[in-house]
Amino acid sequence: MLLPSSAFRGEWGTHCSDGLWRAVADALNAERVARLGEIDGVMRESSAEMLLGEDDWVVRRESGVDYGYNLTQCMFSAGNVNERRRMGEVAGAGETVLDLYAGIGYYSLPMLIHSQIEHVHCCEWNPNAVRALEVNLQRNGVAGRSTVHLGDNRVNAASLEGLADRVLLGLLPSSEEGYEVAIRSLSSEGGYLHVHGVAPAKDHASWAAGVVDSLDSVDPGRCIDAGPAIRVKSYAPHWDHVVLDVSVS
Repeated sequence: MLLPSSAFRGEWGTHCSDGLWRAVADALNAERVARLGEIDGVMRESSAEMLLGEDDWVVRRESGVDYGYNLTQCMFSAGNVNERRRMGEVAGAGETVLDLYAGIGYYSLPMLIHSQIEHVHCCEWNPNAVRALEVNLQRNGVAGRSTVHLGDNRVNAASLEGLADRVLLGLLPSSEEGYEVAIRSLSSEGGYLHVHGVAPAKDHASWAAGVVDSLDSVDPGRCIDAGPAIRVKSYAPHWDHVVLDVSVS
């Protein structure tokens, strides 16, 4: 059972005990109780805590994909469900994909499972997320079509220059630090970028225009084209998590 981050806080905290958590678990027919926390730090780590039980490994099944992770170490945004599903539909057969911020496989796994891509290179610098990612690739039967690169993608992707047909940049609040790596990783024939970020809720267009300008400045010899930003979910009051599909030729 996952409780909201605000549950049993404040004055309630002085009355919480193992007996209370057991009563909550029994009432909800659960064996474990955890409380969600904020996602923080450059590695986007979870601050959830176990209130009853010690095993924090959980598996979420979504659109035919199993996502396993340690609840107290790794994040999982349920609000990104439609974007994860969409990533299983956009790639073409035989493509090589580079995921610059793979996490536990949020977007790589649906691509591997639901499309006919040839290979995904998964870059991730959080060791906890990489451990979960490797388990998930095996659990979903797609490890043979993937390579995991632990460490800074600005270093690891140097060996992948010119290799990718499609690059995923799923980092919030901004993936701008990955723009240069992404452009250089695309094949000489071009390809596609999926750029995530945070935009004003009433002005996605300005954010999208800024992304295109920034990408264009990386390599003025490339042709950059993009449609409207796609809203993924609300990020904060007056701000949205959005993604921009960019064609590079």
